[in-house]
Amino acid sequence: MTQEGSTDRPAKHVVVAAPRGYCAGVDRAVVTVQRALAVYGAPVYVRKQIVHNRHVVETLEQQGAIFVDELDEVPAGALVIFSAHGVSPAVREEAARRGLRTIDATCPLVTKVHHEAKRFAKDGVPIVLIGHEGHEEVEGTTGEAPDDITLLQTPEDVDALELDRNQPLAWLTQTTLSVDETRATVERLRERFPNLLDPPSDDICYATQNRQSAVKLIAKHSDLVIVVGSQNSSNSVRLVEVAREAGAKQARRVDNADEIDPDWFDGVNTVGVTSGASVPEELVDGVIARLAQLGYPRADEERLVEESLSFALPPELRERRAGHAVRRS
Repeated sequence: MTQEGSTDRPAKHVVVAAPRGYCAGVDRAVVTVQRALAVYGAPVYVRKQIVHNRHVVETLEQQGAIFVDELDEVPAGALVIFSAHGVSPAVREEAARRGLRTIDATCPLVTKVHHEAKRFAKDGVPIVLIGHEGHEEVEGTTGEAPDDITLLQTPEDVDALELDRNQPLAWLTQTTLSVDETRATVERLRERFPNLLDPPSDDICYATQNRQSAVKLIAKHSDLVIVVGSQNSSNSVRLVEVAREAGAKQARRVDNADEIDPDWFDGVNTVGVTSGASVPEELVDGVIARLAQLGYPRADEERLVEESLSFALPPELRERRAGHAVRRS
């Protein structure tokens, strides 16, 4: 491994950030679909993309998963899986009305934010949710307390809040945001609302924080950072922004190696590589192989921290079902 700050890096060098790729919540969600197909057989329906990665979705479709935007596309009585981003109570109620069998693959860290929203609302405390409008996670969290939650997308949105500055106000966040961007919004909230209430613990997921910190480490000495991840992956898009802010001369997002443009590499000696939390490692391997074809044969890894967290599968998949022996994850 090449140490941070080393001055003996060769020309045409690749440095790969770690941690990168799958987080515990994504791994749990993907395995949930795979295990449901093995236990219950195809087709298994999934509301929205199980995780925000095109390759993962296409692979699961080939195995028999059917992805739908809304529950009215699911036949009555069929099995449907809720994605890692979570759903609102209204979606659960609709599934029950239609007699759908459901398995919840919501990331436990997203579920934690849902619980926090319900607790603050029960206590009569208004809530501001820092996130991106239209994102499934934001829609699911807002659905837990729609009359009590106001969405903030930028620090500037704080100035438009029409709330009593002396009353208690709670803040929550989408789990996949930029740590720095969220900090700026919270600081502005604290300036305007002296009785601001923090969540019991940080809402930005450990994997998001680790991947952003790791890309900062490699961006400092990279002429170009390539982030592997899909356009609709919030955490992947944020990694590009974080890399630029941390000093990378260029930062680009690609779904896979086929999207790499040779024109990007004029004057580029060191290429940094990382991937969003919903990206399988095989896509990173493909990028590294493509870089080798372009004259960047050496790849070193710079590891920030080891990750060991894992989540149990949903209860429906932890036991024998329909004569199938299901291994625990």
